[in-house]
Amino acid sequence: QVQLVESGGGLVQAGDSLRLSCAASGRTFRISNMGWFRQAPGKGREFVAVISWSGDTTYFADSVQGRFTISRDNAKNTVYLQMNSLKPEDTAVYYCAAATGVIAPLSFSSAYGYWGQGTQVTVSS
Repeated sequence: QVQLVESGGGLVQAGDSLRLSCAASGRTFRISNMGWFRQAPGKGREFVAVISWSGDTTYFADSVQGRFTISRDNAKNTVYLQMNSLKPEDTAVYYCAAATGVIAPLSFSSAYGYWGQGTQVTVSS
């Protein structure tokens, strides 16, 4: 099993920055990729970004490309989502997720077997 705990959400103004953290524990050796998704009220879960567990490959949704970065700290088994130039449309609950193999495209939520509890990000205009 893999456990994921997110932190770092909050209320910010448009144009501000925020960094989310996702700490992984348990059988982390099984993890191949770590992703971030978000879900706004009344909408489906949306892919945001993904990073390989080795940290050498990243991929972003078009909606956040150039504003968000993803990174990981090997020693802490933690993945970070740095969000800059935040917009009101970035308001959502953000979830981190862990994939232990490649069973679907990594932009699909079905590719991930483990999920965190989510952290709320609210961007006011």
